Amino acid sequence: MNSFGRIFRISIYGESHGPSVGIVIDGCPPGIPIKRDDFETDLSRRKSGAKGTTSRIEGDHPVILSGIFNEYTTGAPINIMFENTNTRSGDYSDFREIPRPGHADFVASKKYLGFEDYRGGGHFSARLTLGLVAAGVIAKKIIHPVKISASLIEAGGIKDIEQAINEAIKENDTIGGIIECHATNLPVGLGEPFFDPAEAMLSHIIFSIPATRGIEFGTGFAAAKMRGSEHNDRFVETSGKTLSNHAGGINGGITNGNDITFRVAIKPTSSTPKSQQTMNFKTGEITDFTVKGRHDTCVALRAPVIVEAATAIVLADLQLLNNVCK
Repeated sequence: MNSFGRIFRISIYGESHGPSVGIVIDGCPPGIPIKRDDFETDLSRRKSGAKGTTSRIEGDHPVILSGIFNEYTTGAPINIMFENTNTRSGDYSDFREIPRPGHADFVASKKYLGFEDYRGGGHFSARLTLGLVAAGVIAKKIIHPVKISASLIEAGGIKDIEQAINEAIKENDTIGGIIECHATNLPVGLGEPFFDPAEAMLSHIIFSIPATRGIEFGTGFAAAKMRGSEHNDRFVETSGKTLSNHAGGINGGITNGNDITFRVAIKPTSSTPKSQQTMNFKTGEITDFTVKGRHDTCVALRAPVIVEAATAIVLADLQLLNNVCK
């Protein structure tokens, strides 16, 4: 439900317009050096303020409530909290009668019998990814020297990101994007088949990031058009290094020592300012509807660091699990 992982286990909490959001991390080994400044770089990459992102600006200062003492992890659960200070909940009152098309408003109301916190998307908001990024900072230290990097390689169907954003703003609409992620310096052997293979665990957490619509490893769907002799990654070193990397660094659910490479499809933000027609659930009639509030033109702009964090969380869990199984 709201927890993920076998050994490096995270539990996410909070709502977009509630007092706070945060993360509890259990199973982190003791003695990992952690300073408050360590979180700054990745949290800044997730922040809004640039063209194409929401005008909601939050401080996003991590408050460490437990599990870190004298700038080292203690082995106890780590609780990192972020206060919500810049909210405009009145912008969301209309969504009770007219849920946003493409958003979780409708299904959340039905599943939780109308008791859900709908302000700002509540527990379904991308605001909660702050906790993932914070956990990712710690996970990246655990998996060192593995390096993870993700970037937005396409937005609105074109490679020129700035052009795509400008066109979307001009059209008063939102766009999606494609994020490419690489993990380097990986050991051979991470992943626990049958139901916990590396790509399954990565896919699980990536699909937990709001707005994710697809993921592909290596050549992905293009592999279906290839011959086996073409798709096979030929070994060129006894270390397991291969001439190509169509498999994306994973064979049989286990990391093979080559770079993990995958791409993530992020959908357009459902909260588009463009006028639409949809159902008014109070009157039972189709009506014109315009989303108010502060929303991203392209939420994919802020997602690469979240994808990195999610990847690090999985690899940390698999590494710790691998150590237990040996």
